[in-house]
Amino acid sequence: MFGRRRKKKVGPEGASDEFETERSDEGTDASDGSADGTGGEQSRVKLPPAPRPDGPWDVSELHAPGEGRVDLGGMFVPGVPGMELRVEVAGDAIVAATIVLKDSAVQLQAFAAPKREGIWDEVREEIASGITQKGGIIDEVEGPLGWELRAQVPVRLPDGNSGMQVVRFVGVDGPRWFLRGVISGQGAVQPQAAGLLEQIFRDTVVVRGDAPMAPRDPIVLKLPDDAQMVPDGVQQEQAQEGSRFAGGIDKLQRGPEITEVR
Repeated sequence: MFGRRRKKKVGPEGASDEFETERSDEGTDASDGSADGTGGEQSRVKLPPAPRPDGPWDVSELHAPGEGRVDLGGMFVPGVPGMELRVEVAGDAIVAATIVLKDSAVQLQAFAAPKREGIWDEVREEIASGITQKGGIIDEVEGPLGWELRAQVPVRLPDGNSGMQVVRFVGVDGPRWFLRGVISGQGAVQPQAAGLLEQIFRDTVVVRGDAPMAPRDPIVLKLPDDAQMVPDGVQQEQAQEGSRFAGGIDKLQRGPEITEVR
């Protein structure tokens, strides 16, 4: 059973007063992407990352993060028999990985985050705002991975007509990082059938590193050393503009694929 929090069905203008935000009198820093408090609004409450007793994990929390996982540099991704692993590139950098299992997929991307503040609450609001402004539908629920967005995102179909794609946006705040997942396919249409994708998300290990990074910068990945790759230059459709977190990843191309992991 999922706890339902708030629902938003809005036309292209995105006009709705149902999607509430939490505010406080505390000031904000533009570097973390929070509201600036203009127009008489108060700034958002900043909360520390919540406990993660079941993952995802920071690399410092595990003895052998590479056991049973694929080493992508900035992330260790669980290996599941029969899965297809695709890496996504922005410019010359690999910044995301997509795990495909039959008719479902989960895209994983890790970002730098403030040291003492979680950003998932803020990011959810950005995603919801961007999708509803495009005519999509957002439902915020409490699922197996915590608060998530279940979205119907406007897309252009192969025949040129407009349609809706169902996706789930999940996220977890860690120590100086944020991991976002986008579940698509049957795992989004029937969330009760997405248990293995959710377990992959939970078992992912993030390697933030010690180098200075601005909040929200993507943590760069690398190809596995022993990957058997199939090049694919198909351009991913950009589902939403404005936020790097919304509708997938802006302006990414699919890179080499690992066709099977045993």
